[in-house]
Amino acid sequence: MPAQPSHSAPRPDSGPALRADARENRERVLRAAREAYALHGIDVPISAIARRAGVGVATLYRRFPSRDLLITEAFAEQLAECAGVLDEALEDPDPWRGFCTVFRKVCAMQAADRGFTHAFLSRFPDGTAYVGERDRAEQGLALLVRRAKAAGALRPDFDVSDVVLVLLANSGVVNGTGPEAAAASRRLVGYLLESFRAAPLNHPLPPVAELELDRLYQAPG
Repeated sequence: MPAQPSHSAPRPDSGPALRADARENRERVLRAAREAYALHGIDVPISAIARRAGVGVATLYRRFPSRDLLITEAFAEQLAECAGVLDEALEDPDPWRGFCTVFRKVCAMQAADRGFTHAFLSRFPDGTAYVGERDRAEQGLALLVRRAKAAGALRPDFDVSDVVLVLLANSGVVNGTGPEAAAASRRLVGYLLESFRAAPLNHPLPPVAELELDRLYQAPG
């Protein structure tokens, strides 16, 4: 999980002198970039993002001089929120509660924003401001897992890579359940957290998501 972005990360055209039309263009580009990355991953050509935003490539480059800076800015808010969730979990004196916090909040974020999966799982280019922070965040996740195991709350065969497995599973649920995505995600996370316990307590699950079998045959939205 990405950690909190460095305060020294470049934020092009974010100063107070930015004209209203320039601010509007900048927001249109960022919105188009997030949409494109959500659909196609972070390797989308700059020209495709410019077309989606309704601006010229030259205008895009004036706002964001490099592809790496565009990626950094497009995901800045999501990455900072991820960092906050992990910090909260690591500060919790209850290791199991902290562990659950990460899954519940991150999967809820994933259900609320389908582009989140790319922000969370992508390996960002070396030129972005988040590469070192991501490594530190991965160490934080490993620490969270070790703490929960040491407390006897987390099953001993849980692996840090299972975090990615959960996010991929939740992504499939979110993309396949339409307006029921949030409820379906909560239900899935409830099942998974019970299965991760060293000694399952059969706590009540979140409410059922009202899904019909024909949902299996519908293409993701």
